[in-house]
Amino acid sequence: MSFESTSKGIIKQAGILAGAGIIVRIIGLLYKSPLTSIIGDEGNGYYNSAYNWYIIILMISSYSIPSAVSRVLAQKFVLGEYRNAQKLFRAAMIYVLIVGAIGSLILTLAARPMVGEGGAYVLRVFAPTVFLYGPLGVLRGYFQAHKTMVPTSVSQIAEQIINAVVSIMAAYFMTGYAVRTSANKAVYGAAGSALGTGAGVLLALIFMSLVYLYNRKYIRRNLGKDAHPTDSYKDCFVMIITVVTPFLLSAFLYNITPNINQKLFYHVMQKTRGLTESATASLYGVYSGKALTITNIPIAMASAMAAAMIPGISEKFIQGRLEEANTIATKVIRISMMIAIPAAVGLCALARPITMILFPQRASLDQASLLLAVLAVTVIFYSQSTITNSVLQGTGRASVPVKNALIALVLQTVLLLILLYVSPLDNMVLVVTRVFYAFIMFLLNDIACRKRLGLKINAIQVYIMPFIASVIMGGASFGLYYLITLPFGGYRGTGYLVNLLATAVAIMAGAVVYGAFLIKTRVLTGDDLRSLPGGRKLAGLIKIKNNT
Repeated sequence: MSFESTSKGIIKQAGILAGAGIIVRIIGLLYKSPLTSIIGDEGNGYYNSAYNWYIIILMISSYSIPSAVSRVLAQKFVLGEYRNAQKLFRAAMIYVLIVGAIGSLILTLAARPMVGEGGAYVLRVFAPTVFLYGPLGVLRGYFQAHKTMVPTSVSQIAEQIINAVVSIMAAYFMTGYAVRTSANKAVYGAAGSALGTGAGVLLALIFMSLVYLYNRKYIRRNLGKDAHPTDSYKDCFVMIITVVTPFLLSAFLYNITPNINQKLFYHVMQKTRGLTESATASLYGVYSGKALTITNIPIAMASAMAAAMIPGISEKFIQGRLEEANTIATKVIRISMMIAIPAAVGLCALARPITMILFPQRASLDQASLLLAVLAVTVIFYSQSTITNSVLQGTGRASVPVKNALIALVLQTVLLLILLYVSPLDNMVLVVTRVFYAFIMFLLNDIACRKRLGLKINAIQVYIMPFIASVIMGGASFGLYYLITLPFGGYRGTGYLVNLLATAVAIMAGAVVYGAFLIKTRVLTGDDLRSLPGGRKLAGLIKIKNNT
């Protein structure tokens, strides 16, 4: 297989995983609206407070396992060391079972100090999911190391569907039970939603286990033709711990940030500004449960590209083919920015219409849309920093993202404290701080990648032209939306269905404007389209030429 076909394969697999990620995020947003109607902004606050700590323990135990396992196994596969790869797979499975059990115990026993009385009940419901996620992550990493993202993609979609169904049903019945027993329905509803997370992970684990069993003949065939000396289990555990630890630390620092911010926000709002726990939870729920949730959809594309890129980057690097590794990284960043930049501008231009579709509760609609409009810029910063994170991890510099995340965490915490005490802002403080953190990570990782691989990024092609096209797109989309809604109450007075239709038309028109501009200026080429799933048909349909 030539390098060019490998590069296209990476983008195509990333496209499959990204497509699944976007479907997962859309399902997540669609069920969040009825769920929020059941548990309210207060319930969202309890849920997200507990979820943040659940994610932290998950990060420490196993959340980054797919990326770490895919990297170390890909290196063994490219060398033909299939028996060592299988030993590493088993060692990783034992590792996650042990740390997963410890993580579940921590969440169960330390729930109240972590999130207070209201969130503790929710956090304990999350606890068993930490144990289940570890084996699921190892299985996903195993197939990603084989450069196939289909099993992971299918399992993610199935996981989210079950999560959505169980979350809504459990929240509905739990709030009903709370009303009958005079308990706090926001807390009980949030706990019901947490049940959905565990149910989804359990189904995905069963599915991935069946896929692994189905492929046992292929695995045995590779093991039979491997004549390399095998490593001891001690060496395998040392390698797993050595590789996994920087991945976990990086993910931990990335995701401890919302927890620190949440704790500081709750403390200052209640102790200094005199807000109740319920009012503080509502403010935090609007930020984390609405604005932040929406921005995670386009970032899914970058996360998928990063996951698909790690095995390829690791292979090229271990073979000493640095120029090819550079080419993969550069192409992935360029494609990612073509998606992230218009997504950020689009979220800013249509913040209120999009928020109204997903979270139509009028009481917090204006607040949530304003937060989203400002927060949208983080889509660009997080998309690139996610990819450059994986470049550094895949080329043996896994400790660099850890250091960068630590620097960004310290700086953003200082900024948050200053803003909380000296500014009149409420949850907008959380948005400003997140933008600052995302920018610092973007900057530090970019500098490190340029030093590591000598990345040759054409700023005009990668950033400036997509931004110009996005601004034109945003203006056209907003103008069209305004014209469509004008006879029906205007921008702020239109009903839900008219808003839904107008937003859909505006987004589709904006996509056409954006794509036409990039094609006309030759920023988007035929090779770019053909490297994506289904791109060959699209390239032929619009008769786009190759880059010359």
